Amino acid sequence: MTDALGALLVLFTGLWLASLRLRNASIVDMWWGPAFVVALMASLGWAWPVTPRGWMVLGGVTLWASRLAWHIGRRNIGHGEDARYRAWRDEHGGRWWWRSYFQVFVLQAAIAWMVSWPLHLAAHAAAPYPGWFDIAGALMVGAGLAFETLADAQLAAYKRIPDRPPVLATGLWRYSRHPNYFGEAVVWWGFGLIGAADTGTWWALASPALMTWLLVRVSGVSLLERGLLARKPGYAEYVAHTSAFVPWKPRKM
Repeated sequence: MTDALGALLVLFTGLWLASLRLRNASIVDMWWGPAFVVALMASLGWAWPVTPRGWMVLGGVTLWASRLAWHIGRRNIGHGEDARYRAWRDEHGGRWWWRSYFQVFVLQAAIAWMVSWPLHLAAHAAAPYPGWFDIAGALMVGAGLAFETLADAQLAAYKRIPDRPPVLATGLWRYSRHPNYFGEAVVWWGFGLIGAADTGTWWALASPALMTWLLVRVSGVSLLERGLLARKPGYAEYVAHTSAFVPWKPRKM
């Protein structure tokens, strides 16, 4: 797994250098998904995987990464630097050029490396294939990917409505305020199960636990909702009767 960490540091250092030229640190977001493909290929020695489980994991993470890169790229390209990074740029001024390397790029490389552990374990697992963990994990990856894709499609359709209501509360968004993030977590719990296929590798589940914590408490639900509560009329009412993360029957008011 050290090869994966080295590859990620090279990738994110290159992205940092590109961000200095473009004056846009948010280019890192579009590379979050593909970084996992780079990490897995480095772990495999840049050779095609020789096991069926390796093929399954590489195929699954490539599909997930491609969808995420396309989704973020379509949203961000042509719109300048994301507000989060602009705020940090303004805050740190002339120090931002070097500080961004550690605060954004090295940090994301380290997090991607830790979250990617189940992929490396799965690709190198010696357990007979397919096992129950492989089957359950693959079903979870597929279900999570379908769930987040549908949630993003429903959000995109809502944004195209000229006289749309202030809050999207239909479809999957009726049961969860962040169904796309929930789907993302399910994907990584699926990879975690596949990574735990070998006896004694239950610590592979620490990675999806970390990803879920990040989605709920750091870069996902918590960060997004602070802004939504401040600027969206009716969002507080939506919060009062809709589950924040795990889809659930809406609460009656």
